[in-house]
Amino acid sequence: MFSGIKFRRNGSDQKPIVSLPSEYQALLEFLSADSFSASCSDIEQYLTDYWNNLKHGDFPRWQAAIDEILGLRDHSQTGWQVEDDFLSLAPNGFPESNHQQLEQALRQLMPWRKGPVGIGPVNIDTEWRSDWKWQRLLPHLDWQGMRILDIGAGNGYYGYRMLNAGAEAVIGVDPTLLSVMQSRLMQHCAGQPANWVLPMTLEQVPENLSGFDVVLSLGVLYHRKDPVEHLQKLRQCLKPGGRVVVETFVIPPGMGDSIEVDRYARMRNVYQIPSVGLLREWMEQAGWRDIHMVDLCRTSVSEQRSTDWMRFESLAESLDKEDNKLTVEGGPAPVRMVCVANKAE
Repeated sequence: MFSGIKFRRNGSDQKPIVSLPSEYQALLEFLSADSFSASCSDIEQYLTDYWNNLKHGDFPRWQAAIDEILGLRDHSQTGWQVEDDFLSLAPNGFPESNHQQLEQALRQLMPWRKGPVGIGPVNIDTEWRSDWKWQRLLPHLDWQGMRILDIGAGNGYYGYRMLNAGAEAVIGVDPTLLSVMQSRLMQHCAGQPANWVLPMTLEQVPENLSGFDVVLSLGVLYHRKDPVEHLQKLRQCLKPGGRVVVETFVIPPGMGDSIEVDRYARMRNVYQIPSVGLLREWMEQAGWRDIHMVDLCRTSVSEQRSTDWMRFESLAESLDKEDNKLTVEGGPAPVRMVCVANKAE
């Protein structure tokens, strides 16, 4: 089984015994080398416990869809490429005759949020045009040879873009099981590159998983009650001299230092949106140096929208119908800031 989860019968109970899937074995081999070796056993134990104790009603359906997809694949035709800014996985790995069955199985893994991405002959039009955000991030770091930790990685889309830009390896973390399942399918179709997404939050990352060259926190900070604590935790993951990329909502000038919200653009668990100045203060308070605000961009309904692969309401439904510069709650429409900073040597 792709899941790596097998069962044995003890009396009348079905007890799961987890044999970690192949992509996690490759991860553990990567961690066992160099500065990550101390974290290897902790990560292995966490993953074993996670899959042993997994209770999610949609897991069997998602697993069945993935097994079906991998059963359709020509296993000699793995790989991935970025061409004309489009990520394509196993472009020659699925016969055209299986197109309809492949698409139906991929739709069992909806909603697809980060992309767009092609799997075999099927192009998945995701909620986010993540390729646009990537183009805003790309010029501001030298990605060559970097070992990267991506917080809130989703299905690992940005990991492929970072590898394509020269990164050595990307470890993502995301607590959403569907995102993790999508990422594992994508990795198998791609031939298991060094791009993993683990089912955890930043707070669950072992303290000894450190020594990264770069850590990313894209669209996470506003979901944290204590933003400075989050920024400090990011520093702990880096080697001396490492760099952070933080992307978060900010408020326009003239609205004070921040706004506190219960919901924002129909999103729950959004607590505080800072001004650009307060965001810089948070970064400084958390110990970051050489802070550069490198991009300020209003999110458009062309960049984030409902599609046939993400049929829930999206940004357009979260904006005031009379004034699209406001959210339905009356706050400013989403504007995102990207800042890059260094950890002191």
